Amino acid sequence: MDNNNPLSPHIQIYKWHISSLISISQRITGVVNICAVILICFWVGSLLLGENNYEYIKFFLQSFFGKFFIISICWSFCFQMLSEIRHLIWDLGYGFEIKTSNISGVVVIIGSFIMTIIFYLLGSKII
Repeated sequence: MDNNNPLSPHIQIYKWHISSLISISQRITGVVNICAVILICFWVGSLLLGENNYEYIKFFLQSFFGKFFIISICWSFCFQMLSEIRHLIWDLGYGFEIKTSNISGVVVIIGSFIMTIIFYLLGSKII
């Protein structure tokens, strides 16, 4: 083995960019969303087994951790959706400039939080 070969960039010397953060986060939220959809399918399927199962689910979803779980999943879906729209625009050939890419990344992050807040307010019947 030749030790004169250059090392690949690794996390200690790699400079993070908003696009890399969005890319990694999109992959993570994609896995989280698939798990969430599977869990939702199990919850709906458990309703076929009787009302007691629904009471357990209702008890969990009304707890602090349940509400945190729902808000987190809502944010994950919003983030994934906005990130996919960003990729769709890239597929059309737009937004590859560094400045535009950085702006669209910030829009995805901030937009996902704003959408989550709006969905929470709508679900709470505040607006």
